Amino acid sequence: MVTRLVEVEQTRGRLAGPPLTPRTAVIWSVLRAELDRRADTDLTVLDVGGGTGGFAVPLAQAGHRVTVVDANPDALAALTRRAADAGVADRVRAVQGDGDALAGLVEPASVDLVLCHAVLEVVDDPVAVVAALAGALRPGGAASVLVAGRAAAVLSRAMTGQLDVAGLLAADSAGTAGPRDTLRRRFAADEAAALLAAAGLEVEELHGVRVLTDLLPAAVGDGQPAALLELELALAAQPPWRDLAAQLHLFARRRA
Repeated sequence: MVTRLVEVEQTRGRLAGPPLTPRTAVIWSVLRAELDRRADTDLTVLDVGGGTGGFAVPLAQAGHRVTVVDANPDALAALTRRAADAGVADRVRAVQGDGDALAGLVEPASVDLVLCHAVLEVVDDPVAVVAALAGALRPGGAASVLVAGRAAAVLSRAMTGQLDVAGLLAADSAGTAGPRDTLRRRFAADEAAALLAAAGLEVEELHGVRVLTDLLPAAVGDGQPAALLELELALAAQPPWRDLAAQLHLFARRRA
């Protein structure tokens, strides 16, 4: 369980991440634990939808080889520059493509760690994408999956007076508010876990990300950043707070 602030070290073999914030601390903490568990191994990492390299570059700095698959060529160009500036261009590979085409972009059973953050809510077929993620993993490999939370979307709209939109989100089986919604679906915790389990991935940890951050006035978060960070970490794994988070983070493993 993630319950405390973790320090990020900048040495090879340790996770060299950015400063921890309430928006990313839970994810980095889980990844840090996995990398510490395999500290003697240079991992092969696949980051699906990894964009400009917010996760890929720090992982490469920690000594791992990372392939980023993203549909946006501008994001991949920024990733390439970022990797070069960080001195890890030789450990970061950019591949243009989207999540729905993942099965044709990656060799089966070739990856130790997969990151799939904010992807499943926008792809055509999340079942096929999760199957491709599982297929890309070596036995015993792990997947870090981040999805939009349905309950948080309803709550946040209601709190800002958008009761009609909140009602649409609550009533829709996919957790979307119609054709103008930027996301195709949002997940409840059990739905996300079942999606991964159906692909043969065993969910080991499930945390809420941004449990409170998006609900608080900016002045509160800006005025008490350390306190907010500690509270986010403390609530991340605890229902019902976990299930009200803006995003749900699942850490799962392909059975050996």
